[in-house]
Amino acid sequence: MLARRSSQATSLPPFSADLAGLAGARPAAPGGPFAPTSSMPAAASAVSRLARVASIAALAAVPALAACTKDSPSTTGGATSASTATPTAAPAASSAPPAASAAPAPLHATDTFTTSKGDLRVTPIHHATMLLEIGGKAIYLDPVGKDANYAGLPKADYVFITDVHGDHLDDAGIAAVKKDGTVLVGPPAVNAKTPMTVVLKNGESKDFPDLRAEAVPMYNLVRGPDAGVVFHDKGRGDGYVLTFGDKRIYVSGDTECVPEIRALKKIDVAFICMNLPYTMPPSEAAECVKAFKPAVVFPYHHRGSNLAEFQKPVEDAHASEVRVRPWY
Repeated sequence: MLARRSSQATSLPPFSADLAGLAGARPAAPGGPFAPTSSMPAAASAVSRLARVASIAALAAVPALAACTKDSPSTTGGATSASTATPTAAPAASSAPPAASAAPAPLHATDTFTTSKGDLRVTPIHHATMLLEIGGKAIYLDPVGKDANYAGLPKADYVFITDVHGDHLDDAGIAAVKKDGTVLVGPPAVNAKTPMTVVLKNGESKDFPDLRAEAVPMYNLVRGPDAGVVFHDKGRGDGYVLTFGDKRIYVSGDTECVPEIRALKKIDVAFICMNLPYTMPPSEAAECVKAFKPAVVFPYHHRGSNLAEFQKPVEDAHASEVRVRPWY
């Protein structure tokens, strides 16, 4: 700021000579520098010179002051100072209501079937795990802990286990849905590993307060890890027909298309497995469904399978309504 003031002052008439002249116009009088003078013209000349000096000094101060005002930074780190900033209008308040957020997608897909005992809700969970709900009761099939999400789902009144393999019998899965009083149902081979409340052999049935259960054989005819050895021996595991009022629900478990399945009658809803090498391919499962003709069929336990190879033959034959749901 001082440098700019100096450059502005050099363009004005010099006044150092006037100051010097003013000093020379008032020689010290006898009696000291403050003694009165008897020369009026000299006094008038001194006053005139003093006025001129004051005028020159005032003119020099104007551009210097302007330079200081222009170049001085504000106290806000370079932003325009409050005295010179243009005020910004506050944004107008909107009278429109806030946009509603989209409803979250449901965690599980659910199908509902009407029965004489009320609505039956069917919820796929993962692979072979599913939930049936009716009249405030929750029935789980093959609950497993890994990859199964039970968030928001009720605790089990009944748990049905089909086989000893880990994707069907899993203690962590049972613990995740179990509560005091949960009824566990399974075949003898399952009971030997995890104690069941009720044990059903192939061909046996039992009436519970809320449903009737029939144990249907599930097994391999030809497929196995070695010649003469199958993945699922006959009599080891149970498929189930669960009856709720006037509706019959069939859950196959791990099986090929054995004669006991082909012979099923009056099945309203069926869950049919398919995956190689352990059970059967989709085309074989389709032939099986065409034999017993459930009203509605869900392919399940189908990891890695081409479901079109199952769905098209069944629908072309008008055998059943096929419902494909997210199991993975």
